Amino acid sequence: MLRQGRSDRGFSLVELMFTVAFAATLMAIAVPVMKDVSDTSKLNGAAREVERELQSARMKAVSANRLLRVRFNCPTAGQYRTIEYVGSVAVDNATNRCSASAYPFPADNDVMTRPNYDGPVRLLPYGGTMSTNIIEFHPDGTAYTVVSNVVTTFPTSVTGTVTRKSRTKSITINGAGKIQLQ
Repeated sequence: MLRQGRSDRGFSLVELMFTVAFAATLMAIAVPVMKDVSDTSKLNGAAREVERELQSARMKAVSANRLLRVRFNCPTAGQYRTIEYVGSVAVDNATNRCSASAYPFPADNDVMTRPNYDGPVRLLPYGGTMSTNIIEFHPDGTAYTVVSNVVTTFPTSVTGTVTRKSRTKSITINGAGKIQLQ
């Protein structure tokens, strides 16, 4: 007896083409969504890195009993560095203190010479930028902003934003030194 009809040996070409078309449609929908998730993840990572640097500078200022500043756009946009403030306008300007050759990291560890607490020049990851230029932490843990080498207290708080591809993430710092990632 001969069987007529479909064989049990595999898929027809039409069934295979429908499956491939369905998979291609799903991938076309998923690619933009995954790119958006990737960009958001990179922005969150950059904001966490800046927040950790600010927290570290605050803790180091308290433990070492020194004034520490976190300079953004140091020496160019998208870079930042924690520096020890030595109290001289001639020494503590952006061109001097942002230079890794003039003030290398790690420092010489001689307690008689300053600065000893400068950090490395870091790059904000993934092309991020920060809106605030200089945050200063005092040995009691309080935070101040520095504009044109004038230290001023925060009115209530200062919000710095990390920006990447038209998206922003905020980091709020109040006068007591509390740093909050939002």
